[in-house]
Amino acid sequence: MTSPKFTVIAPIFNELENIPELYHRVKDVMDRTGEPWELILVDDGSTDGSTELIRKLAENNPRVRPIIFARNFGHQIAVTAGIDYSQGDAVIIIDADLQDPPEVILDLIAKWDEGYEVVFAVREEREGETWFKRTTAALFYRLIYRITDVKIPLDTGDFRLIDRKVVHVMQQMREKHRFLRGMSAWVGFRQVGVTYKRQPRYAGETKYPFKKMFKLALNAITGFSYFPLQLATYIGFITAGLSVVAIPVVAILRLITGTALLGQATTLIVVLFLGGVQLISLGIIGEYIGRIYDEAKNRPLYIVAEGPEMPANENKSL
Repeated sequence: MTSPKFTVIAPIFNELENIPELYHRVKDVMDRTGEPWELILVDDGSTDGSTELIRKLAENNPRVRPIIFARNFGHQIAVTAGIDYSQGDAVIIIDADLQDPPEVILDLIAKWDEGYEVVFAVREEREGETWFKRTTAALFYRLIYRITDVKIPLDTGDFRLIDRKVVHVMQQMREKHRFLRGMSAWVGFRQVGVTYKRQPRYAGETKYPFKKMFKLALNAITGFSYFPLQLATYIGFITAGLSVVAIPVVAILRLITGTALLGQATTLIVVLFLGGVQLISLGIIGEYIGRIYDEAKNRPLYIVAEGPEMPANENKSL
């Protein structure tokens, strides 16, 4: 098969109903480019029959390259595997639920043809999502934008196109707790956004409940910001400052009234407050230490049970 100019990566976790529609829409869009392309489907430990369907699709379509994980490693790791195995000059990341319309890929390619090395899709509207999901997502992106060292574009997901030069850089970034949209912003190069309307999920249930979203947010914050550690320091200074101010105040009130601030309740409240601050600070430090420990173990990011050989001259340190 001719070396592909474009690689489309779709991580799959229990998306049996979505895979046929995903393939047909991606095929229709990519055939319009007139260039050779490949579709990498990364099976992230599916249990609903998606694995068998991916195998069958690959048997009948040589442009489909399956990567089957030995177990579930998570969405961000699945996308990372797709990037590692990609061969195209431009790599497009898209979710399998079709909330990100494959037709937008042509807009991403148009910007790439203009010379941009990272083209990210900006969610102008979000259809089919609850008020809670839209609100928390908006707050998350704006919080990340303010507290991280890298300015990650607002209202963007992993749906984007990255040039082969960017792929080479990202393949060298092997941290365990990954936030790919932050990593692609960190690398620099020429970047631009393309707006689109996010669609409702085509079929099935979301694979990103609140618990996973919270974990992703935690990875984003700890991976690109020291703000939580700085916040613990600020709280410590404020608490210490209040105690310094309180000493003369308590002394004066005691001299004037003779009974000011007496009793166990006041002492208990102060002790509980200080204990809470200390535990929160230890928890924040523990999150960073835990990530250091994971990096020190240096385990593989993922294990491929079935898949093609990794392209030559690519980073083979999984």
